[in-house]
Amino acid sequence: MTDITSSDLPDDTTSSHVADPPSSPGHYGWALVLICMAQLMVVLDSTIANIALPYIGTDLKIDASNLSWVVTGYALAFGGLLLLGGRLGDLFGRRRIFMIGVALFAVASALGGIAQNEAMLLGSRGLQGLGAALASPTALALITTTFPAGPARNRAFSVFAMMSGIGAAIGLILGGWLTDLDPSWGWRLTFLINVPIGLVAAFLAPRLLPDTDHHAGALDLPGAILGTGGLLALVYGITRTSNVDPDTISQVNPQGSTYGWGDPVALTAMIVGVVALIAFVLAESRIKSPLMPLSIFASRARAVAFVSMMITPAAMFAMFFFLSLYIQNVMGYSPLKAGFAFLPFCFGMVFGATLSSKLMTKFDPRFLAGTGTLLAGFALFMFSRIEFGSENYWTDIAPFIVVMSLGMGLTFVPMTLVAVHGVRTQDAGIGSGVLNTMQQVGGALGLATLSAVASHYTTQKLGDLAAANPTNPLNGLEAFADGATHAFLVGAFMIWAASLIVWLLLNVKHEEIATDGVPEGVHVG
Repeated sequence: MTDITSSDLPDDTTSSHVADPPSSPGHYGWALVLICMAQLMVVLDSTIANIALPYIGTDLKIDASNLSWVVTGYALAFGGLLLLGGRLGDLFGRRRIFMIGVALFAVASALGGIAQNEAMLLGSRGLQGLGAALASPTALALITTTFPAGPARNRAFSVFAMMSGIGAAIGLILGGWLTDLDPSWGWRLTFLINVPIGLVAAFLAPRLLPDTDHHAGALDLPGAILGTGGLLALVYGITRTSNVDPDTISQVNPQGSTYGWGDPVALTAMIVGVVALIAFVLAESRIKSPLMPLSIFASRARAVAFVSMMITPAAMFAMFFFLSLYIQNVMGYSPLKAGFAFLPFCFGMVFGATLSSKLMTKFDPRFLAGTGTLLAGFALFMFSRIEFGSENYWTDIAPFIVVMSLGMGLTFVPMTLVAVHGVRTQDAGIGSGVLNTMQQVGGALGLATLSAVASHYTTQKLGDLAAANPTNPLNGLEAFADGATHAFLVGAFMIWAASLIVWLLLNVKHEEIATDGVPEGVHVG
């Protein structure tokens, strides 16, 4: 660990004084706009390249088995380094780390936009993930320290949650539009568009956001290495199981076979990942200033929020990934039309989050999040019933995109409030960092797992179809559709598992969420 104290900071930043919060409702509003603008930029980058993936692969000659790393590489760097970003904000001041994060994100986006090869693009995605890991947890913590507890903070979290939820859908729409401008180079704009946004956010931060305390403490670098390395190895192992082994491609089997769960490299990577993550937990329980204080899980309500917010985004990531491919590859939508197919998600998410914010003053988080996860699971289940060859957007897809978005809106707001409720001010960055880590890591692990499920059923279906009619040109599309619908079905049961956890274990009351502390006589956890 590297010891950090106030004496290590420049002279003009050693003060522990917290700058005055925004002095007027208008100033509060502009501060929230800035924070949410940065969050939207960070979140939409999880999906903005999804629709452009085929064109990226063609332009940079990236093998299909490695193309998914354009998405998962960003999510892993983002999720794996979030806790480090939260702790850096606690130690050096959240406004400062927020500014560094959005500026680094802008630079990385520029590098991605001018990438000339696979290594340069994937490297820029990792750097984007680092910038996002610095900006996102500090943005959430800045809401906690800027807005007073009660209706004002509830509204701020509602808007922030909406940005987190609709950002993925906006990314698909924006990615489709930019790619459609010119498929040969339009994909580059999906990265370059972040450059002015990030630089403007960095410029306005010291003018709109209050500064925070700089606390003495320690920076747990070994913990960051173990946690991030463990996640990377685990996701690599899971992803490799669904990749095609080039040695199995032949005239008899032109599609080849996947490495599968028995592949030695995949098994080794997963074992190394699990061991590293166990070592991470053991190390965090023994050091004085851990990257992830395990005491943050002492509250049962907070632990439930973290677990549910790990499982729920996993299902949402899968919906965006597989449904965007299904709409383009199977239904023949153009990139722009495919992007706009997700527009109902934005409206449903805004409505659901707004409704949830208002209901938080009358209903306990369990009822809101429990209902939301049930709705989201139902939507995924209905996606799993789409029949190849008879798909209709308005009856088979659009209604359940709306249901999914309503469920997400009802879930994200109460779970976000529960996750940071009762966390000490000096640990707010870690509290928000753990929440964001669960979302990103859950999304990466969920997408890797459901991709393996889809690949298994796609390969199995393709073999059956080839045996029946090997010359049918639609075999590949039908096999993909079968794999995608099985992934939706597994995703539905995943999110229903999260719903069960919420209904059974979430015990915090809505009266407690309205305060910074726990009301007298009320027990949490």
